[in-house]
Amino acid sequence: MKKLLLLGGLRYLIPVIKTAKRMGHYVITCDYLPDNIAHKYSDEYHNVSIIDKEAVLKLAQSLKIDGIMSFAVDPGVTTVAYVSEQIGLSCAGSYESVQILQNKGLFRKFLEKHNFNVPKSNSYTSIQQALDEFDADDLPVIVKPVDAAGSKGVTKVTRQQDLEDAIAYAIGFSSTKTFIIEEFIESKGFSSDTDCFSIDGELSFVSFSSQRFDPNSPNPYTPSAYSWPSNISTENQEYLKTELQRLISLLDMRSSIYNIEVREGIDNKAYIMEVSPRGGGNRLSEMLYYATGSDLIKCAIQAALGEKIDRLSQPNYNGNWGEIILYSNKSGIYRELKIADEIVKNVVEVDLWVEKGDKVKAFTAANEAIGTLVLKFESQDSLEAILSDYSQYIEVVVE
Repeated sequence: MKKLLLLGGLRYLIPVIKTAKRMGHYVITCDYLPDNIAHKYSDEYHNVSIIDKEAVLKLAQSLKIDGIMSFAVDPGVTTVAYVSEQIGLSCAGSYESVQILQNKGLFRKFLEKHNFNVPKSNSYTSIQQALDEFDADDLPVIVKPVDAAGSKGVTKVTRQQDLEDAIAYAIGFSSTKTFIIEEFIESKGFSSDTDCFSIDGELSFVSFSSQRFDPNSPNPYTPSAYSWPSNISTENQEYLKTELQRLISLLDMRSSIYNIEVREGIDNKAYIMEVSPRGGGNRLSEMLYYATGSDLIKCAIQAALGEKIDRLSQPNYNGNWGEIILYSNKSGIYRELKIADEIVKNVVEVDLWVEKGDKVKAFTAANEAIGTLVLKFESQDSLEAILSDYSQYIEVVVE
């Protein structure tokens, strides 16, 4: 029985814990929030902050673990690389490479240095310097923390007078008080946010999705729905596969799951926006298991423990799949979920995380979701007819 240490305790770790246990492993979780739901499913819990690298290293050494992961938990990814490097565990890549991937400022500079398509950007720690150097001709821009995930602290700025407030908002979500101002790349269709996998440095599984947003939600930059396959052009999907492989090779990455965001701009260029060596939130790997039959969660556990990884092939989608994130646009008391009769036949799974009478918060970030809805359609047209206006078919009743 091998010991696997998982950083964090979010709901998205539950399928990882269950899979690891089915594989015969002993699962340990840690963070500074003992009431987090995933801890109820692990074999053992320790109250240690996942961003305290030395504390996690000490814990790992004392427990004599065989592997460590930070699945769907962005703040722990660099800690995993650090601990793995210190005690010789299997890891996605070097601590230096993982730091580049995890820091939006460093990542943009790396892409620029190696001639990838990349939006213009600058990162700062000084608000005044950013304001002094800003050129209004660059509008619109995106302002965000360099070290946060889940769409936290993100603002699209279209007027120069709004820049300072956007910077202050971003800084509030940055542990290093560092923010990035980046050219806004207008997407031609849907951007993509989904999971991929490399084995011994080769991208064996590269998927693309259609990532959707609700312009009426409190945070219109928080993903609200996904679908597979993607509507990114075949030409740009092939280009992105080549560029992602080039990136993985330049950073000397090894075997790992990745959450990857890409975009096809209205300039017809394809851009790599983010690459993180972890599973994505919003059950993306679970959705890919539905859509392709590939078990990326199992493979990620095998990679973390240094085991032989199940063979993966490029995805072959068994239908048209959609995932709707369930959320409320206002804070209040949850009453019920209404699903229109027209789409009941398409519903494969309802995963609801609240009960009648529970308090819910407005959907300002991914962690305020209250569940997911998995759907399957016979055609892309039928999927698009529903997902293009899913609020007509799904209602979260909150009072």
